[in-house]
Amino acid sequence: MKKQRIISAPFFFLRAGTAGAALVTGLLQTYVFAHVLSPHRFSIFILVAAIGYSLWLIDFGIVKILFVRLRACFLAGKPDKTVAGHATAIVTFYFGLVTTGALACFIFMAIQTNATLREAAEFGLFFWFISLNLVWFALRNITIAFDDYVLFEALETVRRAGYFVGLGAALFGLPLIVMFIALNALWAVVLTICLKRMFARGALLPSVSGFTAHLRSFVRANRKELVRSGTYAATEIYTYNYPYLIVPLLFGLGAPPIILDTTFKVFRGGSTIFSAVTDIVIPRQTSALAERDGPTLVHATLFGVAMCALPAALISIILLFGAERLFAMLLGHAATMPPATTPILIAMLFADLTKMITHSVLVHNGYFKEVARVGLGVVLAMTGLAAFALLTHLDIVHFLAAYTAVYACGAVAALVMMIRGPVRRAYEGAPVPASPPLAKPSAP
Repeated sequence: MKKQRIISAPFFFLRAGTAGAALVTGLLQTYVFAHVLSPHRFSIFILVAAIGYSLWLIDFGIVKILFVRLRACFLAGKPDKTVAGHATAIVTFYFGLVTTGALACFIFMAIQTNATLREAAEFGLFFWFISLNLVWFALRNITIAFDDYVLFEALETVRRAGYFVGLGAALFGLPLIVMFIALNALWAVVLTICLKRMFARGALLPSVSGFTAHLRSFVRANRKELVRSGTYAATEIYTYNYPYLIVPLLFGLGAPPIILDTTFKVFRGGSTIFSAVTDIVIPRQTSALAERDGPTLVHATLFGVAMCALPAALISIILLFGAERLFAMLLGHAATMPPATTPILIAMLFADLTKMITHSVLVHNGYFKEVARVGLGVVLAMTGLAAFALLTHLDIVHFLAAYTAVYACGAVAALVMMIRGPVRRAYEGAPVPASPPLAKPSAP
């Protein structure tokens, strides 16, 4: 049997490019909004984005279950129209959800606030632009399941380049509403191309007929895993988004939410890079576990660790020697980043590196029960931290430091789960069937 490569070279370069672009465009968005908006309006855009991202809570880990099912079909060489119907129904549901959310955002801003109709439209279009990432997230996992990741990353490159150009134009005077219309039109183009490719591969069905029946069928077939993966997904959304509620409660709008958002821009930008690396090694990791090839699973995972460590070290060096100038340039007079956030950010990055690597191995091989347990523990600790912060009026620096400590503990727990779960299983016995039952991912 021909030995598979750990990674696809085209996928590696494209994914690395889009991950780097995500970090750059995230920082550029902060720079542009800080220089073209008032601090008050900037902070409202931050809240709109946080609500848009919170729609990911609706996913409840559904996309990861789809990945495991679709990947099993692909590795077995047996396309399944039932699973494709499930995937089609879920992508359709997500698109309807984000569109409804964008419309609701526009109506709320137009009726319940003092925003003009144009400003309300800007908020609604920005919400749509942000929340369409939920649909894109589903399609990314579907394309990886069918080893069609190169096309996806090429489309992502086009989308990121368009966003970069749009932000640059806004900085030089392009009205925000024009930029948001153009960016959502670009969304329509890349989504259409990706969907057509998935129709041709049999990963999705070209018709949405039977939409409700397919959703019901998916729930019935995956009820136990939905509870586990849903618990995991809910803990993830909570962990990443609750600071956006706590900080305004503690300090109000203005500079503190901007400091938090800028910190999280770097933190989540690192996550995007680490996620890119984990995406690159997922195909080999999943096939290695199916083949019970322990050394290859470990080799692929360590390769991912090494590839994540390089950008983490680079970002850390930039922060150590240039954080003050970097943040001053990004934020202008909107806010001043406290110097103490630099070591906190570095600790965040390496904790996140550990978490992203371990969670990727667990989730993409169906270990939803394990990640749900870790997630629940982190949520309980984060909730305790929130209560403590409100009662003692922690300042923004101490809150971020405590948040990082809790996050790091969760990452270490996930590392232990990975070693005890998929790594140990990969070294045991003969190859598992190509389509293992999801209900028993952690059976010895």
